[in-house]
Order: sequence, then C-alpha cells, then structure tokens
Amino acid sequence: MPETDLVVQVLLDPDRALTLDCQQWDLLIRQGRRANLLGKLSMCLAKRNLMAVIPDAPQRHIISALKMANRQDLAIRWEVSRIAKAMSLFGIDLVLLKGAAYVLAELPCSRGRTFSDVDILVPKTRIIDAENALRIHGWQSGHHDEYDQRYYRQWMHEIPPMMHVRRGTTIDVHHAILPETARIKVNTAALFENVLPVKGFDNVYVLDPIDMVLHSATHLFHEGELDNGLRDLFDLDSLLRDFSRNEEFWAGLMPRASALGLERPLFYALRFTNTLLNTPVPENLLLDVSRAAPPFWVGHLMTACYQRALRPNHSSSSPRWTWLARKTLYIRSHWMRMPMGQLLRHLAHKAFISGRVKPLELTTERKPDL
Repeated sequence: MPETDLVVQVLLDPDRALTLDCQQWDLLIRQGRRANLLGKLSMCLAKRNLMAVIPDAPQRHIISALKMANRQDLAIRWEVSRIAKAMSLFGIDLVLLKGAAYVLAELPCSRGRTFSDVDILVPKTRIIDAENALRIHGWQSGHHDEYDQRYYRQWMHEIPPMMHVRRGTTIDVHHAILPETARIKVNTAALFENVLPVKGFDNVYVLDPIDMVLHSATHLFHEGELDNGLRDLFDLDSLLRDFSRNEEFWAGLMPRASALGLERPLFYALRFTNTLLNTPVPENLLLDVSRAAPPFWVGHLMTACYQRALRPNHSSSSPRWTWLARKTLYIRSHWMRMPMGQLLRHLAHKAFISGRVKPLELTTERKPDL
C-alpha cells in the first residue's frame, strides 16, 4: 500500500502509531472514518495497549469509536434474536451473512467492524414466508413502485430491503448471493449443505469457513460502490488468516469454489489480499487459482482499477485516475448483474419513466445504522 494510506499501515503494523505526529494522527482518523475502519483501528490500538501514546484530541475519537463498536455488538445480537423469533413461528431456518455472521460466530474480523444492516439467506422456496414473518413482527418494505417490486422479485437475489417500524433497523433477505441474471451462476443450494449452527439459537446458522470466504469474495468483487471496499478487503484478510489455522482450509478452497462456480471471485480475493495486505497465501494455491484469471488485458485493467479503488475513500488516498477506476468498477458491477439488453431497458425505465435519474443506479435505498 502507498505511504499515504496511513490507516492501512497502522492496521498492519500497530507500532507505527508510536511514530505519528499530530498532523498524521488527524489524517489517520479521517482516513479510518472514511474507510469505515475507525472501529477496527480503535480495537487494534486498544488490544496492543497503545492508547496512552495517542494525543488527547485523536484519543477522544478512538474512545468514541470503541464505544460505538461495543454498542453495535450488543445491538446486532438483540436484532438477530428478534429475527430468529419471527422466523421460528413459520419454521424457517436462516443463514446469517457478512457482518452479522462475523459477530454471532465471534470471529476476529467482527471486532470493531461497523455495518448498517443485517443480511440473511433463506431458501427461495421460503422467501415469501420469511417476508410475511418479518411483516408480522414489525418490518416493512420501503416505498418501491410496481416496477421496483418486479425488479427485485424477478431478477434480483433478494426481496426489497425491510425496515423495522420502531427500531429503524434494516434487514436484507436473500435467497441467493448473486442475482439470477448475473453472468456467474452460483450453485446456491450447495451453500445450505455445510452451514454451522449459531450457539444459543435453534434456527440460526452461518456459512462454514470456506463458504464464508467465498461469499465475502463474491460480495466484494461484484460490488459497484466501493466506499467500504477496503473494509471488506480487511475482512477477507482476517478470515483467511483465522481459518488457515485449520490445515485443511487451503486445500479445500479451490475445489469448493469450482463446485459453487466462484473461481473468479476467489482469484481476485487471493490476489489482492496477498498483494495489498500481505496476506500469507500458499504459493501452490496462488498458482492453482491463476487458472481462473481473466484474459490478459482484462486482468491488467482490473489490477489498475482495484489498486486505486481498494484504498481509503479520502482525498489523501486518491491518486490520479482514481475517479475513473471507481467509475469503471461501478459500470462493471452492473454489467455483471444482468445481460446488456435487460440492463439498458432497466436504465431507460429509471431515466425516462420513473423520473429518478442517477447514472447507472439500480437502487436508491439509504440504510440507517444499527
């Protein structure tokens, strides 16, 4: 990572904090906040007993971030308990995804990680039952017109986001990890085969370690808006380091990616965690996964784009052409979601019929923090 990316330097080497002057602390706090990594940074510094070296002004931000992270941990556990109760009345098992899964599985990557909603996965055959269960218990869909409802329910991998009428918390209910119109066809049914139970619940599960890594990789490298891209890259780094303590983990990654149809996201995940965050990945696995690499020119373009986009979304970390790299990845994410003809029809509807013109925008949801 470039020298200007202080938040990355300190997260990878917390002792770097001992050398910072007041101006650098100011920059570190700003980068951490913009990258949604301030909570993780605060946890990291506290764990290394470095709070005493932090000047008073930035220390207040660090302490605040610690308190917010601890508060969110309690809030997400309560929210999952409410969701589980709602689903149990319909006999529905649910699989937690991303941030909520990391917290309930008590994984290292959950420490200090902040996020705005709860993502769950249920079988497609139970999606309507899941929606009804949530409605009964206070969750309601946002204000979507008839076209938006059809767009979600026919083409996407989730129903419209639901918000609780009292708590204001948001839940995304998925029946797959990629849209059914996506260019990559995922064997979604196989994801339910190896799920692991969450302690204290009868109907709540998380993906097993390998599938959790593959889902994290798929989410990041199909995402169009990468404001949290660096945070998600650190998630992958932490997951890989933690799970690799099991000797069978590395050997199972590539075969499972092939079974699910996720070789390309795994290639990008291993390549960029290894090159940008120095994540230790066996050389033989890097060689094996290179078989899933894109064509030569596409690979060079993606490298140029991700090396710019997977950085703090802050002016100090925005070298020349960063805006173009982000825009390229934004367009690519939409192109990956649906065939070109369908995408053009969708954008035309948004621009000329719905009257909500935003370039290449698929949704307009703004989700509140938990």
